[in-house]
Amino acid sequence: MTNPLAQFKPFPEPPALILEYIAERSAEESVVDGPPPWDLGALSAELVEPMPEWLDAVCRWLNGAYAWQPQDVIPPCWTKHEGLGYEIAAIAFARDDAYADAGSTVVWHEQYDRFVSRMNKVLGKAGDECRLGRHEDRPSRFQLAAWPDDTSGASPR
Repeated sequence: MTNPLAQFKPFPEPPALILEYIAERSAEESVVDGPPPWDLGALSAELVEPMPEWLDAVCRWLNGAYAWQPQDVIPPCWTKHEGLGYEIAAIAFARDDAYADAGSTVVWHEQYDRFVSRMNKVLGKAGDECRLGRHEDRPSRFQLAAWPDDTSGASPR
């Protein structure tokens, strides 16, 4: 008889560069005063470079482990939904911390459920098409275009 739990795949390991960065940030006498690794927009180009591949692997793992219903699937175009990227990074890093003890793991699963709810709210009806591989542009693009240009570089689009 084969072990029925052998099908359970391990969570994707963060890139080595990110693990080194985390270790440097958390060292007692750290000289690194950078942003947390889940704040994608604040990371240096060097640190953000390996993130898409890892976060894509995280999405695939989450979809394989938890997406039983169609609305639970993180769409393959998640990188085109800026807010999803931030959320996926946060939930991925939170999972690593949560699995340090069983009680925190239960809380992580509650957080994951809230992530799925927020994802579905953000994607709205477009999520159905995105999940089928047909990405739709941001529905609010016309309303966001009404905002005057921002000279600081931040974009609401």
